[in-house]
Amino acid sequence: QVQLVESGGGLVQAGGSLRLSCVASGSTFRSYAMAWFRQAPGRERELVVAITWSGGRTYYADSVKGRFTISRDNAKNTVSLQMNSLKPEDTAVYYCAARPFGAIPTISAAYDYWGQGTQVTVSS
Repeated sequence: QVQLVESGGGLVQAGGSLRLSCVASGSTFRSYAMAWFRQAPGRERELVVAITWSGGRTYYADSVKGRFTISRDNAKNTVSLQMNSLKPEDTAVYYCAARPFGAIPTISAAYDYWGQGTQVTVSS
C-alpha cells in the first residue's frame, strides 16, 4: 500500500514557474513507477509526465516538453515536477500517481495509487 501526498500548487502568472512535490509513504517507493496527471474542468485526466523506478526512463506529453521536468529521490520517497514557462492552458488539478514495476503507461487506469490532487492556476 502506498499513500501519496502532493504539495506545491498555487496561482502563478503566465510565464512563471511552480514546483510540485509528491511524498510517498512505504518502503517500497523505489520499486514504483511514478507519474503526474492533470485534469482540467470538463476534460479527461491526462498523463503529463512519468518516470520509471530507477529514473532511467521518462515520458513527457508533447504539450509540456521543454517546459516541465520530472525527477525522483528514492532516498526521500519523493517525486517532483518542475514546471517552467507556464501557460493558462496548464491550469488544472495535478495528481501524483504510482504503480508497481517498471512500465509507465499513459492511461490513468493503469496506476494503482493516487494523491488527493493539487490545484495549479495560471493567469494570463
